[in-house]
This record gives sequence, structure tokens and C-alpha cells, in this order.
Amino acid sequence: MKYDVIIVGTGAAGLYAAINLPSSVNVLLVSKRELPLSNSSLAQGGVACVLDTEHDSYKLHITDTLIAGKYKNNLSAVEKLVSEGPSDVLKIKELGVDFDLNPDGTMCKTLEAGHSRHRIVHHKDSTGKAIADKLIEVVQTLPNVTICDNALVYSVKKVLNGFYISILKDGKSYHYGCSYCLLATGGIGRVYKYTTNSAIATGDGIAFAHMLGAKISHLSRVQFHPTAFAAEKDRERFLISEAVRGEGAVLLNCEGRRFAFDYDSRGELAPRDVVSDAIIRESVKTGSESFYLDITDKPAGFLKQRFPMIYERCLEEGVDITKDRIPVFPCQHYLMGGISVDLDARTTIDGLYAAGECANTGVHGANRLASNSLLEALVFSRSAAEDITRRIKKYGRRPLGTEPAHRSTNGEPMPHGFRSQIREIMQDAYFVIPKPEKYEESYNRVEEILDKLLNGNYEINSDLVEATSIAIVASIILDEVREGINL
Repeated sequence: MKYDVIIVGTGAAGLYAAINLPSSVNVLLVSKRELPLSNSSLAQGGVACVLDTEHDSYKLHITDTLIAGKYKNNLSAVEKLVSEGPSDVLKIKELGVDFDLNPDGTMCKTLEAGHSRHRIVHHKDSTGKAIADKLIEVVQTLPNVTICDNALVYSVKKVLNGFYISILKDGKSYHYGCSYCLLATGGIGRVYKYTTNSAIATGDGIAFAHMLGAKISHLSRVQFHPTAFAAEKDRERFLISEAVRGEGAVLLNCEGRRFAFDYDSRGELAPRDVVSDAIIRESVKTGSESFYLDITDKPAGFLKQRFPMIYERCLEEGVDITKDRIPVFPCQHYLMGGISVDLDARTTIDGLYAAGECANTGVHGANRLASNSLLEALVFSRSAAEDITRRIKKYGRRPLGTEPAHRSTNGEPMPHGFRSQIREIMQDAYFVIPKPEKYEESYNRVEEILDKLLNGNYEINSDLVEATSIAIVASIILDEVREGINL
């Protein structure tokens, strides 16, 4: 079957793109698992946008973004994000996203690290879930959108005027053609041993784009969040939102001493990379990985109302944030680089678009400013939808070209352990404070694994696809850093 557009990924970017395509455009929306499972749904803090120009300004938001990004941002992309973002936030509010409101009906705004003004609008401490759930609800009403969930994309092939996407669903293989393809597959968290990302964040879209020959840039710009809950065993660690520090939580070392100001004058409210770096250096200094957030001086009722999800999740781990210090430690959180795109979310492959965390818009530079990610997903996925719409109106529905031969999914079982090996390598060589002396050896080890995955006659299933994606992503990251590409 053929579609005008196939969107791979159902986080905020994929869903919002589908909503912004006209009803005359035939869309297939593919979700790797169930629709609500995405990094977008895990986003806690909120959406940064300037809605009050009396007390805030686009210029200030742009400046804060550039400072956090170490001035390695694409200024045009930042200007687009900041100036166009507020209208997208107001649009999703109109769609029914339940933002927290003040008594006068205006949206509540909080402060987060790196921001010079209170500009983060939110739904308690589960903003991403509130947005994703409402966008899913809206998408499910659209007659032009076919939703294919629990479906694994395992191949994206370019043809004359479009693409063929191969999908595994319920043990069967399906092939769909499209004139335009939007990759909105999220992040790369599972390349690391510990991450705040969902289980599906294996960098599949980046791997597909790379195999198509699209430009991938700055993949080594990986953000490590300083305050993930320090669970004993869990690979997926839940986030203690930036907003907790924004509301006054202090960061303590193993001795119970507040130390962040020893490393930066902004203390706990410095950008994420600065705070993560401070924790690791303090860990080396004290010989301990025990660190805590303390917000017990705030009223219990306020904490339960402002951070209900964090309160409940911590309680499940035996920590009452109204009385206890919260154990935290940095872990992988976000990717600033990705598939290179322009201001319309176009990649270097004709007809291929990318939006959300898998895309490198240049907005974040070397480090993402808190709560700019959901805004980026909205702005650039909407831009992708608008550009696709313009092209369909201009060129009409062009013939795709000859359907390519499709490989059989049958093969030998893939040996266990490839993913675990890569995660150990990345956690050791390229964490908060990288180890350049290990780059070359680590890169060679990952390349050996990748060669086995690409050339072995293994059965095509989720294990193989995700292991291959993880290996490709790790290989690109390590190749960038060993070659000394400017981070």
C-alpha cells in the first residue's frame, strides 16, 4: 500500500506533525510499541516559551539558549524556535492540553536551571505525558491518519520519488510506499548503561538515515542529566526534574554539604552539563557516589501538589521527598546532535524529514537548555508538515518508482550480549567526563560488533534492529570524538 506520508515515531514530534497535515494527505503513523511509550511522555518539567512580553522577551530566551549551548547553536534555528514556539504552545492548549493555570486563567510559569525568567509552562510534573496523551487523543480522531502500533520498522529504502518502509507486526512483514517520510524516533538512551529514556530509545531513526546516506552531525553532543534517581539496579532511571531545583531543592554531597557553588557561581541552577560535571568532580574528590537533592524545607502539601508524580515514584523507592533527601546521580538523558536538518526539518535526502530528538536542528548547540526540547519537537514537526503540504500542492502525487527487492526476515538467532557490550563501552569511555585515551580502542571494539551485525545472517527481529541501531550510533559518536570533531 502507498501513502503520501509515513511518520515513524509517536512522541510529540510525530503526533503533532500528523495533526498539522491537511485532511487530504494520506498518512501512516508507525509506533514501535504502544502509542503512549515515548521519551515525550517521560518529560516532566514543561515547555519553555515567552508568553508574557512585559516580564520576558524573545531576546532573553534566545540568550539563555545560546549561553546553555556554549554559543554553538544555529542562531536562525534558535530564533525560529523562540519566536514561533509560543503559538504552537497556545495551539496545543486549544487542543485540550491541561496546563496548570493561575486564578486569572493565565498559564503558571516556573523557573528552571539556565533560564533568566519564569517561562516554563507545565502540567504539574508530568507535562510530557499531558501533551502526548492529548495529541494521541486528537490523532485517533483523524480520518486521514492510519495508526500502526506495536510495529517495528526494520528497513527504509529510497526509490525515485519516495521511500519503501518495511515493518514487522504480529510476526509478519509488510512493505509500504510513501512520497515523504518523517523520522521522529526519539533519542539514543539505550546506547548507555543507565538512562532516563524509555525502552524504545535505541536511535533507530538515526541509523536508518545514516544507512540512506543522510548527513548525521554532532552525535557526540550527549547530555547527561545531573539528577536522575540513583536506583540500585534499574537501567531506566526516572528523572528528578530540573523544576525541583527551580523550586528550591539544594544539592548535597555524601557529607551532607552543599557543594555546587564550589564549581559554578550559579550553584544548583547552572545548566545541566555544569551541574553533572560538578557532581562527578565532587565524587572523585570525596571518593563517593552518594549525592542528594533536599527540598524538605518546603511545605509537604506544596510538594505533593507541585510534584505528584515524583512524590509517588520516590515513595515507591522508599523515599518521602517531604521528609527525606532524594538520592541522585548523573545519567544519560538527551541528544543534542542527530540527523542534520534545515529550518523546514528537511534532511540531506530528498523527501526525508526528521524532527524531535533524533534531529539536529542546531537549536541546542553543545548543551540543551531545560524545557526547550518539547518546544523544538512542536515547532519543527509542524514546519515539516507545512513543507510537505507545500510540496504536495506544488508537485502533486508523483509515481514512487520501482519497488525494491525485500530481504527475507528469516535467519539464525542473534547471539546475546552485543547491546550489553556496547553499553559498557560507552559508559566507560564517553560519560560526563570523557576518557580520550579509550576512544580508539572503544571505537574498534564497537566496529567489530557492528560488522558482525551487518554481515551475519541473523533473523530480523527487534533484537537485531535495536542492536544494529545502537552499534551504528555508538560507532558514529566514538568516531567523532576520536577524530577530534568539534563538540
